[in-house]
Amino acid sequence: MLLALCCFPLSVWGGDYVIGEGDALDIAVWGVKELNFPVRVRPDGKITVPGLGEVVASGSTPSQLQTHLAGRLKELVKNPIVTVTVREITNSKVYIFGSGVKANVYDLSRRTTLLQLLCMLPEVKSADLKNAYLLRDGKKLKVDLHRLFIQGDTSQDLALETNDSLFVPLLTDRNVYVLGAVNTPKSVEYREGMKVMEAILEAGGFTKFADQNDVVVRRKEGDQSRSLEVKAKKLFKEGDLSQNIDLKAGDYVLVKEAFF
Repeated sequence: MLLALCCFPLSVWGGDYVIGEGDALDIAVWGVKELNFPVRVRPDGKITVPGLGEVVASGSTPSQLQTHLAGRLKELVKNPIVTVTVREITNSKVYIFGSGVKANVYDLSRRTTLLQLLCMLPEVKSADLKNAYLLRDGKKLKVDLHRLFIQGDTSQDLALETNDSLFVPLLTDRNVYVLGAVNTPKSVEYREGMKVMEAILEAGGFTKFADQNDVVVRRKEGDQSRSLEVKAKKLFKEGDLSQNIDLKAGDYVLVKEAFF
């Protein structure tokens, strides 16, 4: 499903393109050969139009610029019909940074959504998407990149806009550590949706000295640490699935020994 979404036509993104500095335009006035010409938007955001001189183009959509030019050209042409076509886009860029991906500047030469951009980043699977965010006009947008890319929640997807910035940090710890009264204490590579019993089984299961009702998951959340108790006997004998808690990358699973 995710692959299909990444290959979906880019026309899903809505909204008119906003002309910017460096863009190449084709201006045409129907029936007036002298007013059919190509032009590039200068760094000051203006273009030069024969008979009108300098006209501000940057910051307008093609349809807005058409309307503006038609109004101005009424002094020269009776009922002018103006067409503005963006031939080359150079202004529209998205900035990608953070230690979780290679820093890059992506040219929005075509309509692109956030999901489609994530599909283009080869390092994204090793990134910390839960703490990644999209910046627009200096503000963080309320988008959950983990739900979007890992869980396939496309309600989190949105259209990218010029000068958006995507920050993606590195996932610093991709392991779960299983220690104590297990047959093979070890680090286990974290996988999405991993449960505590799954990690214990990968570490060889309980030893004969283990107290299955005295398992503790130690988790660091920011500057704070939490201890979560797990009573495996309630899971096995009573079917209490609440004991088989979800793990997070960096968790320590400590199985204590029983006192006889």
